[in-house]
Amino acid sequence: METLDAFDRRFPTEESCRLALQAARWPDGVRCPKCGTDKVYALKSKPFYWLCRACKNRRFSVISNTIFENTKKPLIVWFKVAYLMLVAKKGRSAHEIHRTLYGDPFTNDYHTTWYMCTRLRAAMKNQEWTALMGKVEVDEAFFGGKAENMHAEKRKRLALTGTKGKVAVIGAIARKGNVVCQMIENTDLPTLDRFVRKVVNKEKVDLIATDEHGGYRALGTGPDALPHQVVRHSAGEYVRGVVHTNTIEGFWSLLKRGVMGSFHHVSKRYLPLYLAEFTFRYNNRKNPDAFMELLSVVIKFEIPPV
Repeated sequence: METLDAFDRRFPTEESCRLALQAARWPDGVRCPKCGTDKVYALKSKPFYWLCRACKNRRFSVISNTIFENTKKPLIVWFKVAYLMLVAKKGRSAHEIHRTLYGDPFTNDYHTTWYMCTRLRAAMKNQEWTALMGKVEVDEAFFGGKAENMHAEKRKRLALTGTKGKVAVIGAIARKGNVVCQMIENTDLPTLDRFVRKVVNKEKVDLIATDEHGGYRALGTGPDALPHQVVRHSAGEYVRGVVHTNTIEGFWSLLKRGVMGSFHHVSKRYLPLYLAEFTFRYNNRKNPDAFMELLSVVIKFEIPPV
């Protein structure tokens, strides 16, 4: 990822941002976002606006039908927010981004900054992914804080012990490759088994390494058996040759430290968006131009109807 100085030189003005967005969105020439025709005409009086004759002179701009549409913030601010999110290994809260951009964390614009971060995370969640191959590790994690850290009265009232009251997340990672994770309602066998079979390439997976959780016991059996091996943590076993789950546990550690240190609290409602952010950043950790990768994902994001 490029430095902040290099990023500022790359996108010094609003025009440079719009040119970059136009090139990423229409590499083969401008097309109408509604009908797809290239029979469009640029408005000389208004840069980055076009008319589509096929749609009866419908006017559209470079930000039409994107997460930037109808925003009052300049595109250069959106770009800076996206950059600040990408370069923070453990995430950066909307409060911190707002302080970085404006200095005062208590201005009314904070909610706009939060909205921008949320929209960008939603676009990351929409990213396409390919089935995992090679050696794949699968594991679950739980989010919600430790019951022992809660007030005794609240802990007693909710009867919280172990993982009760926490949100479950399952993830799979290809060693030296990408990670896929999602929030789940429970950790029973059908849920875990269905997730694993969905995210791996059955013909090109060499190993699926998990812990001894019973939800994985059907992976290596039956006509659709996969090359499944178990590492038994309860017996003090953490590595057996190539069988271990250290890579996915490293990702969980990164995610949990980000939630604890940067965001402090993430609700169940927004957890999938934060999972998308950490997943996108991890999968593009070696991408020298992760920002343009994010831009290519953003322009494909379908805005939900109001």
